[in-house]
Amino acid sequence: MNDIVRYSRTTDIQRFRPAGVGEPQTRIPEPDPAEGLADSLADDFTAVLEEDATNRSTIGCVIPAYNEEETIAAVIESLLGQTRVPDAIHVVVNNTSDATVRIASRYAGPYELTTDLGDQFTEVFVHDIGKNPDKKVGALNYGYSLVEGYDFLLGVDGDTVADPRAVEYLEAEAISDTRIGGISAIYTIDDKPIKGFAAKFLIAGQRAQFAAFNLHNLLRGRNMAVLGGQFSIFATQALRDVMRENRQSTPWVKDSEVEDSLLSLQIKSAGYLTKISPLARADVGGMTTMRALDAQQVKWTYGAIELMWPGQRGDTKGQPFHPNLRVRWFENFGMATNLFVRLAFFVLLAGSLSINAFVFSPWWLLPVAVAMLLNLRMALTIQTRSARDILFAVTFLPAEVYMWVRLSFFVRSWSRFLSKKRVDNWALQAKAERGSGFGHWIPLVVAVAVLVAVAVIWSMLGPVVQSTILWIGWPIVGVVTVLQTLSMFFKLVRRQQGYRV
Repeated sequence: MNDIVRYSRTTDIQRFRPAGVGEPQTRIPEPDPAEGLADSLADDFTAVLEEDATNRSTIGCVIPAYNEEETIAAVIESLLGQTRVPDAIHVVVNNTSDATVRIASRYAGPYELTTDLGDQFTEVFVHDIGKNPDKKVGALNYGYSLVEGYDFLLGVDGDTVADPRAVEYLEAEAISDTRIGGISAIYTIDDKPIKGFAAKFLIAGQRAQFAAFNLHNLLRGRNMAVLGGQFSIFATQALRDVMRENRQSTPWVKDSEVEDSLLSLQIKSAGYLTKISPLARADVGGMTTMRALDAQQVKWTYGAIELMWPGQRGDTKGQPFHPNLRVRWFENFGMATNLFVRLAFFVLLAGSLSINAFVFSPWWLLPVAVAMLLNLRMALTIQTRSARDILFAVTFLPAEVYMWVRLSFFVRSWSRFLSKKRVDNWALQAKAERGSGFGHWIPLVVAVAVLVAVAVIWSMLGPVVQSTILWIGWPIVGVVTVLQTLSMFFKLVRRQQGYRV
């Protein structure tokens, strides 16, 4: 590791008045208890905040940053503009090749802040740890060593901008229950700055994907499967217990492709709760190209499969029955079902048309209608929904195309895992975000090759065999589709308890 460079101005205390304290401010809309959460929940938070005013905890914020020159200023300003400002903010820059250090260093130093909760003090530190083989994990652990004496560690990604009351809400719930080991904010992506048709399409799909994941966790008693590193608060006592029980020298380990998922599992196994806040919100950085989205989602899914898979592939043993992984099993089973239904339908349709045996039934439109209604209801739960979110849902085609995109990531992840070929998915994602690599085209090439092979084989079969395949295949696809439609219907009619994601 290179020599660590630490930047901090300690000569003058800077007075930082966030927008909104004495002047207008544009902020993410806050949830309306009448429309969202129950009044009793809001009352509970008010009581906790009043108690917190006399018994204040301490929060150390860690921002691992890699090539974040475009976003790091907004992230730091977002933290300085919180109603509850972290007591210290450490920007840990690693492996960077851009101006992240120079831009972040402009904010280094102590601050006296006037907020809605009164006068507060914090200090911003910028640490350039140079080349770091452990990448984000190494930066997080370095940051932990700086704040381990605090009550809470707030982890913030270098491209995440939070609602002004996010830290206040996270801290309030964290101190309300000593069983809580970590709490995650509700994540979405700000789609207003996005330019270009393809980028807008991908962001709309990611917003819908985040919404479904967040709502699923909220409706499970607000038990969060993954305390995402984008914007989550951890009790440092829980991190110490994790280190002791797992014989680790640091909270985060590089054994998994999804370090946040692994830590969440360990916190849960240590006897703590992992929660998602119904109030705290944050805008995360989205992927605006297929290349970058492919690399990110393949890394996420590959890492989840490693944790789910029985046995031990690396240093971390698989935990297929861990309660935090149930949502992962449901996700993978759902994706496998979606893949089967779509491929089988198109293959059987093509086969039926080739021998003039296809008979249209209006019942096939029912799954499409239910899917559109479910997509619409999900879009309406997005607190910052736009017209694009609604159109993405009700026009069906964009959501269906995005599902095929996700299926390609799903297939790539499982094929890479089952091949037992060890790859550095972190490096592949970084390469993809720089605009390099062509791996995202592989599923399309393979799909075309498979379809050509199926067409050739089909043409070689006799009429009796072709008819038999259709006679058996259509009922199987029909039964699976009916069960899948029932599952979507139950999701459509279930109570959402006023949650907004």
